[in-house]
Formats: sequence, C-alpha cells, structure tokens
Amino acid sequence: MKPQVLLIEDNESTRFGFVRYFSKDGFETHEAGTLSEASVVLATQHLDIIILDINLPDGNGLDFIATVRASNPVLPIIVITGEGDIPLAVKAMQQGADNFMTKPVDIAALKIFMQKMLETGLLKQQLSSRKLLEKEDTFFVGKSKDMQELYSVSMAAAASDIPALITGETGTGKGMLARLIHRHGSRSAGECVELNCSGLRGEMLSREIFGNAKGAFTSADQDRKGLLDIANRGTLFLDEIGDMGIDIQAQFLKVLEDKTYRRLGDVKLLKSNFRLICATHRELDSLVSAGQFRQDLMFRINMVNLHIPPLRERMDDLPELVNVLLRQLGAATTMRPDDNIMEILSGYSWPGNVRELKNILERALMLTPPGGQFRSAHFASLTATRPPLSSPIQRTVQEVEEAHIKSVLDQAGGDIEKASKSLKISRATLYRRLRQINGLS
Repeated sequence: MKPQVLLIEDNESTRFGFVRYFSKDGFETHEAGTLSEASVVLATQHLDIIILDINLPDGNGLDFIATVRASNPVLPIIVITGEGDIPLAVKAMQQGADNFMTKPVDIAALKIFMQKMLETGLLKQQLSSRKLLEKEDTFFVGKSKDMQELYSVSMAAAASDIPALITGETGTGKGMLARLIHRHGSRSAGECVELNCSGLRGEMLSREIFGNAKGAFTSADQDRKGLLDIANRGTLFLDEIGDMGIDIQAQFLKVLEDKTYRRLGDVKLLKSNFRLICATHRELDSLVSAGQFRQDLMFRINMVNLHIPPLRERMDDLPELVNVLLRQLGAATTMRPDDNIMEILSGYSWPGNVRELKNILERALMLTPPGGQFRSAHFASLTATRPPLSSPIQRTVQEVEEAHIKSVLDQAGGDIEKASKSLKISRATLYRRLRQINGLS
C-alpha cells in the first residue's frame, strides 16, 4: 500500500505541484485547503504523514497539531512556513511537529524529510507496541502440558493473519492472550483495538465498531471514527463476541467478507485492513442452536481455536504463577507464601481463575505491614466461602457464580460500586443477584 500523505496548503497551485511530484514517487496524497477540510480527512483516512502550512484561511495550523496529537501521538508532521515565521515554526516543534521547512520549499529535500519521518514514525509505533511485551509474555507461566500446547498454537496463530477465537472461563486471561498474539505478529506496529461486546447493545455497539457520520443521529455533531478505522493495519479484538446482537452479527459478517463497511448515516464505502481476534466464555455451538449466534459468522471467526484451561486444571503451575504475580504487584522478594499458605491456595478451586488469584494476592499484600510476612488469616476467605478443590464437580454453575460474587464483595469490603466494577456488571444487576442469593426474590 502506498504511503498516505495529507497535504494541508491553501494555495491551489502549490498543492498541484506537490501532488504531481509525490505521485511520481509512490505517495498517495489527500489535499486540504483549510483546517476544516483537513479534519474531515483526518477522521476518514488512515494517514502515514502530514505536511502542514501554518497560515490557513480558517485558522492557525498550530491548533491542528494538537488535534492530530490527541488521536495519534506518533504520526509524523512536517510544518511548512514562510521566512518570517521561523518563531512560529519553532513553536510548532514545541507543540509536537517533527520538522519544518521554509518557503519556497525544496521538494527534493522535502522528499528526504518525508522518508526519514516515515521511518521514524514506524520505529515509534513499534517501540510503543512492544513496551509491555516482556510483561505480557508472563502469560505462559508454568510447564503444564495444556499451557505448553497453547503456547505452540498461539505462536503459530501470531505468525499467520487468520481470525482466531479464544475461549475459556472468565478470568483466565483471554484479553492478555489476544494482546500477546498481536505483539508477536506482523501487525505489531499497528494498534490492538479492544471492545467488550457485552457492555453495549444495538446502535451503541454499531457506533463503536463502524463509527458515524455527522448528522446520523441527534447528538452526532461531527464525523466519528469507529474501531474499524483505528484497527486498520492492526488488530481488532472483540471480547465476549457471544454477546453481540444478531443484527450486528449480520453487519459484521459483511465486513469480514470484503473488509469494507459504512459508518452510520453515511453512504461512503470505507476499507479497513485488520486482523481479527475474538474471545468468549460462552459455548458458541449452543448459541447457534438457540438461534442467538449466526453459524456462518462462527465459522469465520473460529479458524483457529485457542482454549485457555481454568486454573483448577493446571494447579502444578500455581507456585510459579504466584511468584510471577507477586513480582508484578511489587512485592519484596522475601515475601513469599509459606507451605501452609500454599496448601490453602492449592486446595481452592479458583472459579475466578488467574484474575481472582491476583486479586487475592493483592489483598494479602495490602493487609501485610511493611517488612512483614503473609499470614494464613490473610487468605481466610478461601476456606470460609468455598469448598476445596477436591469437590469442584459437585458444585453447580449457580453455586460457583454465587460463591464468586460473595468473594469479590468480601474483597471490596462490602462496597457495591467497587464490587460491580470488578465483576463487570451494573450495580442494579449485582443488587438483583444478591437478593436472589439471599432468597429475597
């Protein structure tokens, strides 16, 4: 794909000369004579570099730099200014521009600037995308057979570009695995855009995915990019895809077929070259049988299946996992659970999986005074609220859910607001579930 250049210059003849020269050197140029026109291009196109004149009919180009940086901190910007505007050019650099040139512009020199800026911008993106790589790789802690197999399949998935579906119980780390696959793949320089489909419904979900045009609905006072715009050349991660409404599924299936879409209220056809990763804790086959999920969409998103085993099925990994989580939480190297505490941790069924383990360890750290050691009392909730690991099969799904809600509420000190955020449900839903648990409904 040709590098995409946005040229913001109010002189039409100057723009014509630039565009003619750029087209010969393999650039695709989007023209704008005003800041308002430039804003439209910025909102609708994926750009690789911006060439900006400071003095424009509807404002100062310096203001546009802030607009660009708000949405893309690393997009290269070259400012063009007259001889008498050197102080403004310096100010532009201070506000986020990468370089500047004075008029009349040496186009050959500008081309060299552009090539350097493109290379620098790519390096910045790669650096930003890899900042958390070392931490993310701790996902594959332990030597259990299931996790080793998952690692092999995940790295193979990262090396390809086909859609992947991550399945597993809540708290197993589906989002973390999706980000790891992105960072190990060929699209690591692009964005990894995440959306939890369970939190939005209908038009709200459509707006997030597809974006909207100005005037598409009452409050739409400007064009708005959707996640498909942002995920271009990167990865789109849709968490809890099983909760996506059937009407949105039909629209999204069309996107997967030809990578084209329209924003809400717009007729213009846009393209997005993204890699898709989905995740769900639900059984999609059951949803298909119930008519709640399209079978053709399931086939399209499930070309590689990555199942994360629950923590209770890989308890041999627990000691190493505890040590890694404590390091991430900033615990001193001397603070490690003794044999008695490890026995408590090993005898628990962990319905909330690794997420719950991290929350329990974080709570224990909070209760431990500086220089102190963990005590069994810090983990009393594990033995008080749930049966041991030896009998997980006898427990119903409802019992596991109720026990998990009680544990999270206990960790939150009875704070409904904090507990609902941790459980990722509304306060009203949590109140309703508590009434059911207590036999009040």
